[in-house]
Amino acid sequence: MTYYPIILVDSSLLIAFYNATDNYHNQVREFFVSCTSDLVTTVGCVTEVMYFLAPNWRVQNEFLSHLATDIYKCEPLLPQDFIRIAELNTQYADLPGDFADLSLVVISERLDIAAIATLDKDFDIYRRYRRQPFERVFRQ
Repeated sequence: MTYYPIILVDSSLLIAFYNATDNYHNQVREFFVSCTSDLVTTVGCVTEVMYFLAPNWRVQNEFLSHLATDIYKCEPLLPQDFIRIAELNTQYADLPGDFADLSLVVISERLDIAAIATLDKDFDIYRRYRRQPFERVFRQ
């Protein structure tokens, strides 16, 4: 794996990691074991992960524990980020916009992070700064 100092982590990868029955669980687990980058997500992604892990509160708590111990950094959204998310929501209205995804696009722009770990093919369409593609660091 090419080294990236910081990688954005989409909820799709986190859900696959914490759900042992997910089709990508083993691949994602191997990715995280070998990854030495700082991992950043957003509260939108955290909310999505918690929703999909809801059948098992113990797994939810394991995920929350990992957030609490900074295995993943949860980057807060700033007031101006919501304006950019609204712009992106209009731009990508045909997808339709997913708040968690769009929050990652905004964080990627604000913090200048191009690398993303995701299973979501929408990140092949989303563009940073309206023109730059993401560098997908996990491929299924």
